Amino acid sequence: MLTRAPLLLALLLVLVPSSAQAADYKWKMATSWSGGPIYDHGPKAFADHLKFLSNGKFEIQLFHAGVLGKALNVSDTVASGVAEMGHTWVGYDWGKDKTAVLFGGYAGSFDSERMLHWLYEDSGVDLWRKWRKEKFGLIGMPLYIRTAEAFLHSHKPVRSLADLKGLKIRTAGAWLEISEQLGASPLTSAGGDVYPMLERKVIDATEWGTLYENILPGFHRVAKYIIIPGVHQPTAPFELLINEKAWQSLSEHDQKLIELAAKLATFESWTRVGQEDAKAYKFFEGEGNEIVELGEDVQIRAKQLGIEWAEKQAEKNPRFKEVFESQLRFEELWKNAGKYRNVKGGQTP
Repeated sequence: MLTRAPLLLALLLVLVPSSAQAADYKWKMATSWSGGPIYDHGPKAFADHLKFLSNGKFEIQLFHAGVLGKALNVSDTVASGVAEMGHTWVGYDWGKDKTAVLFGGYAGSFDSERMLHWLYEDSGVDLWRKWRKEKFGLIGMPLYIRTAEAFLHSHKPVRSLADLKGLKIRTAGAWLEISEQLGASPLTSAGGDVYPMLERKVIDATEWGTLYENILPGFHRVAKYIIIPGVHQPTAPFELLINEKAWQSLSEHDQKLIELAAKLATFESWTRVGQEDAKAYKFFEGEGNEIVELGEDVQIRAKQLGIEWAEKQAEKNPRFKEVFESQLRFEELWKNAGKYRNVKGGQTP
């Protein structure tokens, strides 16, 4: 017959969930972020989902930008084994291989809904994994996706191609090259320098994130005009990186859990950012900012230049060509989607 103490212990062992047990994998994750929406709805959401789905088997410790390595070089930090995982924007590696921008989004990309379909229902995720492994020796997959960014927070209204002439803008990635063809004067800088540069009018304008993501940096407080839509960045998938040795140490079941947690967080980020963007639009109006829409000719020209830029890259980079041609085939497949998906009456495409 059990005494009261052993009986209580037995009940506790039954009632305490298995997630309270010690984790089998306590991994470090380096990130490119110091906080904000990307951090919260990307790596943090992923870590929470993975812990839940694995019953506590995985415990991911997140590190802010710069703690384990340079913020824009998370792929190096993970490849070296300093961290088992990383979260970044894949486009930051465009200097090593411009194929990165096809996965991270650029002026020639389709919108985020189409990007999600290409990634998960077409060949996107497979090509991404292949590229990361062959070029970098890493496991890579989507984690977090933006809607279209705001084009600019600006001291000047920008509607036409003429308004872009000589405009000093802070940007990054492929848009550094493409925006010059539109007559702008682009430059790049570290994230922490953008606000003071805009405030002191060292630059005329900056691009950054979506309307929602741009509330936290506060650009609207020092620049009156907000220019939409983000023709330079119609979509922006972000990336989960995993050290190859760490990945191979996992069972197939645990690898699938990681993939599922990343996919779940990615779709959740899309719906969350979309909803918060709508609220942010109202917020900026209430703050007295003037929201300016780019002329259709600018939007069309930016897309054309993006495609022309990509065609040139494809001529000299077989990896780029393979991914670019896959995206072109997908876009051709979807070319009539507006006719059967959109009902006339003001719905958003």
